[in-house]
Amino acid sequence: MSVDGWDFSWLDGRATEQRPSWGYQRLTSQRYAAVSAALDLHTGGGEVLAGAAPFPPTMAALETWPPNAALATQRLHPLGVVVVTGAPEGQLPFAAAAFDLVTSRHPNTVDWAEVARVLRPGGTYLAQHVGPATVAELTEYFIGPQPEAWARRDSEVERAAAHAAGLRIVDMRLQRLRQEYFDIGAVVYFLRKVIWTVPDFTVARFGDRLRELHERIEADGPFVAHSTRVLVEARKPG
Repeated sequence: MSVDGWDFSWLDGRATEQRPSWGYQRLTSQRYAAVSAALDLHTGGGEVLAGAAPFPPTMAALETWPPNAALATQRLHPLGVVVVTGAPEGQLPFAAAAFDLVTSRHPNTVDWAEVARVLRPGGTYLAQHVGPATVAELTEYFIGPQPEAWARRDSEVERAAAHAAGLRIVDMRLQRLRQEYFDIGAVVYFLRKVIWTVPDFTVARFGDRLRELHERIEADGPFVAHSTRVLVEARKPG
């Protein structure tokens, strides 16, 4: 089974997750319709962005992982989106003040200074971030609590970082959402796909814990975890 891209349809019937109430894809679609140039960061395989069409006259997407970039190119080029690859760290490969809108769904990291640089005055960053202690139950089961990693996703830490880059937070909302895993295959698939949940995860390395969790699910029912999602809107002063 492929774990490239951000298509989670393999989990249909094997796991469930609540969705945030704000409807991120719908929000971004509305914003794309009102601007002339936009950029989507960490676009994955382009699954979410493709569903937010139609796009402004200039629409770019950035993906740093080559397998995902290939999927995104195949999916987004026919829709008029330019897909750009680049290094995970460092300056974004775009000119300063190039975009009215920058979007991102579930970025692993946010370089606020670079977001501010590529936004035009009065431009907006609209994103759905992974919040603090997301899927903490899974992480703790395999490797124990990770307070330092979770603290980096704290909303107030992000607010301060955005402010330091010269952006003003105009909206920030957090929701905690229920997940259920109905079999151990769903757990393995999720951990292989969302690799920062349990860094360096392999079936061989965590075989004993997986076996114990399989027996627990068989005896007690689905494994329940909770994701946290944060809607973030920041504006560059005009």
